[in-house]
Amino acid sequence: MATLYNGQAGPPKPPATRSSRRLREIAAGYIFIGPMLLGVVVFTLIPLIMLFIFSLTDWSFLTGYDKLRISGFGNFSRLLQDPEFGESLLHNLIMLLAVPIGMAAALLLAVLIAERAYGSSFFKVIFFMPQISSIAAVAFVWQVLFHPSYGPVNGFLSAVGVHEPPKWLADTHYALPSVMLLMIWIDLGVSLIIYIAGLKNIPRDLYEAADIDGASARTKFFRITFPLLTPTSFFLLITGLIANFKSFAIIKVLTDGGPAHSTSVIVYDIYQQGFVNLKTGYASAMSVVLFVIILAITFLQWAGQRKWVHQG
Repeated sequence: MATLYNGQAGPPKPPATRSSRRLREIAAGYIFIGPMLLGVVVFTLIPLIMLFIFSLTDWSFLTGYDKLRISGFGNFSRLLQDPEFGESLLHNLIMLLAVPIGMAAALLLAVLIAERAYGSSFFKVIFFMPQISSIAAVAFVWQVLFHPSYGPVNGFLSAVGVHEPPKWLADTHYALPSVMLLMIWIDLGVSLIIYIAGLKNIPRDLYEAADIDGASARTKFFRITFPLLTPTSFFLLITGLIANFKSFAIIKVLTDGGPAHSTSVIVYDIYQQGFVNLKTGYASAMSVVLFVIILAITFLQWAGQRKWVHQG
């Protein structure tokens, strides 16, 4: 007859069995995350370490690793005296304005589509199409639209009485705003869909209570909709600013940094120095500066989000 231990047949399992089972679970977890962890180490961590090493050298990748010599912080001191790098950094900072402007436009459209429009799925597809289109195709369409002589935009401006419409991409004063307008247009669809998803997560009871209290549409937006969408806005802001600093394809295809260096950005300068001028060390120093800038902006956003992001 079996002896009962705490209501169960047989002696209790020894602690070693539980410990080994725990180790097997941990091992299984590492097996599942192993491929991704390996990818992070090989394609992110090791290149990041090599980047910092290359930034301290006056080296070109064509000369081979046997010519690699640490030369100190000369590349960083040179960056401080490089006027073109300063212009590119200024252009990047100006282009950051495209992020909140695009978010405001996307939020307005999301509210209108979610509450006023029929067939919202159709509008989602229409606004999302630039995001899934080829950058080369989008840039070509933009060049045709804003052609200084034959473009439909200037044709319309001339028809309504503007005698000397802007030359847009061919003018140093209007080229950067034109690029920013294109960036807003491309990213509008993503922000729109994310905002619509955020609107659907807001409890309808809050709006019904506001209607009972006689609140206007403006009051409901600023007292209910906007505060409850601040987590969504924070996500779009932080990802938008990082993506803005990494803009390259649009600049390369649309303006190639011109005219007269008026649309160059840091990533474009990194490409020029690293793969055109073959100055790997100098390009790596630019990348380190870009990394520090993005890290600082991200840290400031995370530090400030407690003051304006709704915590639920």
